[in-house]
Amino acid sequence: MALQAGDVFGRYELVSWLGRGGMAETWRAQLVGDAGVTKPVLIKKVLPEYADDEAFISMFISEARISATLSHGNVAQVFDFGRVDGEYFLAMEFVDGQPLHRVLKRAMKSGLAALPVPVAVFIAMEMCRGLHYAHSRTNGSGQPLGIVHRDISPDNVLVGYEGQVKIVDFGIAKAQLLRGFKTAPGVVKGKYLFFSPEQARGEDVDARTDVWATGVVLYELLCGKLPVEGPPHVVMMRVGRGEIPAPSVLRSDLPKELNDIVMKALTPDREARFESSHAFGDALAGFLYSNFPRFSAMTIANLLRVLFRGDLAQEGRELSVPGSFLEEMKSWREPTVTQQPTPPLPIEERQTRRVPAVKAPVAKTTEHHQELEASLGMSRRMIQGFTAGGLLTVGACLWLLLDSHSPPPAVAAPPPIPFRPTVAAKAVIATQPPRNPVVEIDDEATSVRGMLLAINRASRADNPEEALKVANRCTERYPNNPNCKSAQQVAQSNLDRAKEIQREQDAPKTVPHSAAVDNLPALATAATIEKSLNEIQTRVLELNKQGNIQDALEIAQACADRAPKVPECHLMLGVLYAKNKNFTKSEQHYERFVMLAPPDHPKRKRVVDILSSTSTRASDTREPARVPNSPE
Repeated sequence: MALQAGDVFGRYELVSWLGRGGMAETWRAQLVGDAGVTKPVLIKKVLPEYADDEAFISMFISEARISATLSHGNVAQVFDFGRVDGEYFLAMEFVDGQPLHRVLKRAMKSGLAALPVPVAVFIAMEMCRGLHYAHSRTNGSGQPLGIVHRDISPDNVLVGYEGQVKIVDFGIAKAQLLRGFKTAPGVVKGKYLFFSPEQARGEDVDARTDVWATGVVLYELLCGKLPVEGPPHVVMMRVGRGEIPAPSVLRSDLPKELNDIVMKALTPDREARFESSHAFGDALAGFLYSNFPRFSAMTIANLLRVLFRGDLAQEGRELSVPGSFLEEMKSWREPTVTQQPTPPLPIEERQTRRVPAVKAPVAKTTEHHQELEASLGMSRRMIQGFTAGGLLTVGACLWLLLDSHSPPPAVAAPPPIPFRPTVAAKAVIATQPPRNPVVEIDDEATSVRGMLLAINRASRADNPEEALKVANRCTERYPNNPNCKSAQQVAQSNLDRAKEIQREQDAPKTVPHSAAVDNLPALATAATIEKSLNEIQTRVLELNKQGNIQDALEIAQACADRAPKVPECHLMLGVLYAKNKNFTKSEQHYERFVMLAPPDHPKRKRVVDILSSTSTRASDTREPARVPNSPE
């Protein structure tokens, strides 16, 4: 029988149902003591499908037993855990506030581009304090317990109406992720976006994995978006290589000191990262109190009270907010230009950073790169640039289809967004200063900063035309400014891609006649399919060599429509869409091919290797779980 508000659950009285997550349903409850004394708590009741998993429950109990010993102002304390009527539960501290992901979402809906710098830094600093406490815990003999959260994300951080910041779900993350790798289609939904490179490779993790995840959270709070987004194999590949745009690229008013702190936390090699959450938090505290010496938790409290005023009113609550804070919040909605502009950032901090991956785990990757280079006649630099997008290049596509060694075309997919000054431009600035350097540099820097913000806003609003218009105005006004040039190139590329996608959507769906397609009925015999596929592949290759990609696409699409469970049809579509730079559709068909192709298919491993991170072992740990052993 389902529980309802007012029911008694063990020693607890359920007050209200709060929601259902991946592994538990959550209730607001109260512990009823003697003489009518009550204490508010949060009950997380493990879902039945988890309760039947003995391995999960065993780890859950083991980790929860450790978590119950944690007592720190930045960690939501676990008061109790056990079983009631065969159902396992955790009773933890009730935090009167909101999850961090909801705070960010509500802030952006209210007109903020992201969280204000001091607010974001304070929250991350408090997270570091709670994490360091957990990381440094020892047992009765003084031996480190080796506690690592493993699942730091805005979902697992609570922010209170009194300004407190608390991390939740210590102890259940390890059990949940273990089960997730066994049963989920790929990785636990959404969690891979916060995985450290070593976590993605399936290596043993330590406290520096939580440092990485905290850095990702801070990045999102500062920029309003994650450093890397996309399907798992793309994210893992870019993360492993360190292809992460500096936050100052997305938020040009970000101080260089803070930009450097974030990027150090997001260093792929954990040996080069902050050595501990304490070191990370100490760096954030140094920045915060040297730039915002009067900042306190009350600013966090006031922000939440304003953002969730309507929610509080529905509960019959009204928490006071000083008028001075409301004025301060107005200034946050309208970004101001600093009087002292930040000098141009060095190349390594402004562009998408490329950091060599750790050598030990990537031996297979190195062999794979060498094999690709040998078969395609391409340089390592070209291979790295192409695979950075997680897709096959034109040359590699043809090789996948027919093992062709044809030379690749000269034009490749555009690289990740770079905001990179050229050496020549820097030389001109250094050797030929303007007559009045202070005024002119200040005017140009502030003006460019404003235009970059406008370009970013237009891009977020899916308005590539407006973004390009502003970028063109930037280059017209400051033709030698490297940021303007980079922004113009990116904006032009985005607009071209948007137009290409629109043309594909608007194109008539007439399919060029092909006798081979006619011979592909849905229930054709294996011999008929093999013969027809050979003819189709030959025709597609001919059209490709002629540069007639659209007709080739239509034939391949007809193949997939006529025989949707034939993997080769989807392989051709994946290849052709990649060449046409429609990477989203390309990935969809590659993944469909992997699902349909039998394990011994000669092309299957190649596609899996490229869809998976070429610099991690993510495919080794996840592919058996997410790909069927045989076609549907």
